[in-house]
Amino acid sequence: MTAEARTGVRPLILVADDEPGIRDSFEALLKKEYDLQFAQSGEEVLATLRRADVNLILLDIRMPGMDGIDVLRRIREANDSTDVIVVTAVKSLKTAVEAIKLGAFDYVTKPFDIHEILALIKRVVEKQALEKEVIYLRAEVAHGRRFESVVGSHPRMLEIYDLVARIADNNATVLLTGESGTGKEVLARAIHQQSTRGQRPFVAVNCAAIPAELLESELFGHEKGAFTGAIQTRVGKFEMASSGSLFLDEIGGLRLDLQAKILRALQEREIERVGGTRTIKIDVRVIAASNRDLKKAVEEGVFRDDLYYRLNVVPIYLPPLRQRKDDIPLLVDHFLGKYNREFNRKVKGFSAGATAALYEYDWPGNIRELENVIERAVALAKGEIITLRELPMDISIRETEFLDEVQRDRITLRDARNHFEGQYILRVLEKVQGNQTEAARLLGLHRNTLASKIRQFRLRDRVAPPHE
Repeated sequence: MTAEARTGVRPLILVADDEPGIRDSFEALLKKEYDLQFAQSGEEVLATLRRADVNLILLDIRMPGMDGIDVLRRIREANDSTDVIVVTAVKSLKTAVEAIKLGAFDYVTKPFDIHEILALIKRVVEKQALEKEVIYLRAEVAHGRRFESVVGSHPRMLEIYDLVARIADNNATVLLTGESGTGKEVLARAIHQQSTRGQRPFVAVNCAAIPAELLESELFGHEKGAFTGAIQTRVGKFEMASSGSLFLDEIGGLRLDLQAKILRALQEREIERVGGTRTIKIDVRVIAASNRDLKKAVEEGVFRDDLYYRLNVVPIYLPPLRQRKDDIPLLVDHFLGKYNREFNRKVKGFSAGATAALYEYDWPGNIRELENVIERAVALAKGEIITLRELPMDISIRETEFLDEVQRDRITLRDARNHFEGQYILRVLEKVQGNQTEAARLLGLHRNTLASKIRQFRLRDRVAPPHE
């Protein structure tokens, strides 16, 4: 596999040698697989490092003015992480030891073996790719990221699946919109995993969760000394996502100056770290998401129109859960399986009353709220069936139509009392798993009175079958 195929961007090698023949030889040898720049002196090397993101320097020891060892020392004093292979005709063990002590990757002498130098360069490039992958994997572990399948059979979801399949093999920028909790990040991961970049990093950034003054450094990285506390150079999310996908969640709240920098990154395919002057080539597919109307934000002057059009290449709107309630059983089964595995439980499902409550609730927090409810219910479940008592109170005793009537002042005190009584009896019946004798005892009612109230409030179909 070539270096470009592995990283997504051709590595840049700086050949530093004052002999034209040596520079020409390296150009002929390396130009097919690597981007090249050349320097004839130590000063030119340092100047190039200030303006370009160099992966590797092939550094001659003997050059006019500043020699290679002095250049290497200056590079390390600046905390530059660029790898260096020292190349020289001087066969001096002392020079080799000094170069390695100063952080050179290796040391070769002229005339060098072509296969040896190519293998050495390949080792450096692969090492750098692995280092980036380690940074990415550590970030994944730290944030507890894991992919969950997109679930749903609603017609709108089927349209989304079809669209994702059609854009999987290209690098088009995607803009996901919808209320909070509708599954935008889950869908972004699905888009990434079904694409040709699926085996490369998926890096997610919640732009709303990071203080504005830190977000620029988080996205683009920073150089040592760029600001107070920047004690070392740090790679940003754009670099971490190289050859993969970068998910920018809640992008609608970004400052205008950061919007401009993201626009430049998308247009030029390059970035600069905070406090740096050199450009860094990137190969990243951006998937952005927002729960606010970005078109309206453009009209209000708080979001750049050029960035909006750059992001809105493939727009996808995710409907709220209340508009796709037919998907609730699929989502419930999905999250039951997930949390049964996580908690080592064997919950089989929900009682009829609990199921009815899930359908009646409007889910303002959407799928995220439903997942949290299922997680809590599985953790608290005392048996194989989740009942109303394992659900939050606002779900278990809430009926949308009833509350709407209350808000319109059309419910009498008697109606309100009957509603509460029916819900209370339902909860007791759920608690005793439908055992009407035990429920009557707990309620202080005669068994026949309870049976009458079950008929009155039409509760028979909303409780688990009796176990008496």
